[in-house]
Amino acid sequence: MTTLTLDTTQLSQILTVAWGATDILRKYYRSDVAEQQEQDKDGPVTAADLACNHYILEELQKTYKAPEFGYLSEETYSKGETFPQPYVWIIDPLDGTRDFLDKTGEYAIHIALTQAGRPILAVVAVPEAEKIYYAVKDRGTYVETRDRQPTRIKVSQRQSISDLYLVVSRTHRDDRFQKLIDQLPFKGRNYVGSVGKKIATVLEQASDVYISLSGKSAPKDWDFAAPELILTEAGGKITYFDGSPLIYNKGDVNQWGGIMASNGPCHQELCSQAIALLEVIDAG
Repeated sequence: MTTLTLDTTQLSQILTVAWGATDILRKYYRSDVAEQQEQDKDGPVTAADLACNHYILEELQKTYKAPEFGYLSEETYSKGETFPQPYVWIIDPLDGTRDFLDKTGEYAIHIALTQAGRPILAVVAVPEAEKIYYAVKDRGTYVETRDRQPTRIKVSQRQSISDLYLVVSRTHRDDRFQKLIDQLPFKGRNYVGSVGKKIATVLEQASDVYISLSGKSAPKDWDFAAPELILTEAGGKITYFDGSPLIYNKGDVNQWGGIMASNGPCHQELCSQAIALLEVIDAG
């Protein structure tokens, strides 16, 4: 089995791949090709999405080969598929496809490396901001701009729910979720597109809380694996409402239930309030 050290050279190579993927999406974003889309049951798939996915897989697989490494990508995943390899890459080449097509600029790229179902390396690129957020387990979270100079980044230390800012999608909110967030006493809300971009606003201290509550569908492994680690390594927390951790590559890529991502100090209180409020909402 390959000894994975994730040293400076390896990390630099992975970030170079992320910058390459960023350039691909930015090129498509500014061209008419971005408007070419194929509608499937889960949403639009763009030419940019597929091109970026191909590039990331091709570049990573040059170094991180089978049998030690598996690849769970949104664009190549088959329902029920699990990867028995010691290390599994979880990739979303275009998080926020609708934001990409609608030209909000709030799309992202997620690349995570997991071991035993948990992330040990994460990269979230926000192409239109020309920023890449990255983390290695137990080494902190950093943000890198085009000059390739890293800066360590941490979440806010706001400690009262009434001082916190919720980041939420402009759309995709069913009645149950809307009732929940309406009853949590946040100071304000920020409306942002993709999950990666939402978590980036928490790292930048513009937001403090992101909540996911599955309804008829649920977020997938590739939505959370990379954002989770950049958040927790920056001092934040992310769990299910009951406090249990997210597990990836378990066969079902859906992350069903309620997920709380926060800057940390009020995390348990937020989870408890969410559970109590949902009991009342569901009772009628």
